[in-house]
Amino acid sequence: MKKLIRAACFTALACLGSSLAQAQALTLKAYVPTNPTAVPTKALTLFAENVNKAAGGRLNIQVFHSGQLGNDREAIESTRMGTIDIMFAGTGGYSSFYPKAKIFDLPFLFTNAKQAFEVVNGPVGEEIFSGLKSFNLVYLATGDNGMRHISTSSKPIHTVDDVKGLKVRVPEIDTYVALWKSWGAIVTPMPITELYMALKTGVVDAQDNAPYHTVASKVYEVQKHYSMINYMWMGLTMVANDRAWAKIPDDLKKVVKDEARKMAAWSFDEIERDNVKAIETMKANGTTFDMNPDRASFMKNIDTFYAKYEGQPWYDKALVQKLTKK
Repeated sequence: MKKLIRAACFTALACLGSSLAQAQALTLKAYVPTNPTAVPTKALTLFAENVNKAAGGRLNIQVFHSGQLGNDREAIESTRMGTIDIMFAGTGGYSSFYPKAKIFDLPFLFTNAKQAFEVVNGPVGEEIFSGLKSFNLVYLATGDNGMRHISTSSKPIHTVDDVKGLKVRVPEIDTYVALWKSWGAIVTPMPITELYMALKTGVVDAQDNAPYHTVASKVYEVQKHYSMINYMWMGLTMVANDRAWAKIPDDLKKVVKDEARKMAAWSFDEIERDNVKAIETMKANGTTFDMNPDRASFMKNIDTFYAKYEGQPWYDKALVQKLTKK
């Protein structure tokens, strides 16, 4: 009987110890606005799974997505306030309060996505985002959201001269608009939700997106030509609320930071895989591709274009030179 009682006590103590360990685990809320099948959501989910596993029950990151906690702008603000602990959002979304982030709205900073990964997740990226601390945010890593190109329904694009007179849709971002106008295009900024009908009805003839975005939005159905000009890179930046970050034990901070960078690398690889599939889909639909357009012609006056922004609070010539490795 005494043995049974001792065994029961040991079992109870073990259960109590397990319960206390679970109670002491730090739970953090991580968010990305995209749907479950989108690369950013898959990337954040992978990040959370890897951190939770490495933390051995001491840290539990819960993932929310699909607009549950707001759009990029709303969720970034919630992360600053601390109602969201970790956020993975479009890099441009931070520029509304952190001017340095707007530097990524400049064209031709990177030759390709691989170069973008190395730069934004290295010392230069840390330098750019270090100031987020003043806004209650800690920079973790930056993933990929695609390299932008040009597709048209009217004619193939090989050199910058082919853009003259072309009716092009671009995002509602001033640097995008200014660049295409400098090339002689007729520019119409509009949300991507309006793009398909605008192309179908001839309001615009062309659009600038990565292959996988072009397929995901279905606009490839009303496009005939695609040119890989690699003119603008888009990123997704992961941050943590500073108060949430302070709660994480120091050894686990390193785990979180390391896994964030691994997640960023995975997102670049996954976008590349999605782009390959998207190109195959577009080719099967009859889209012709120019894989080697005259990119130099598009970049001919790029330094003059950059110079127009000198004096703007977000523009940093030395930083641009670091990004472009000039």
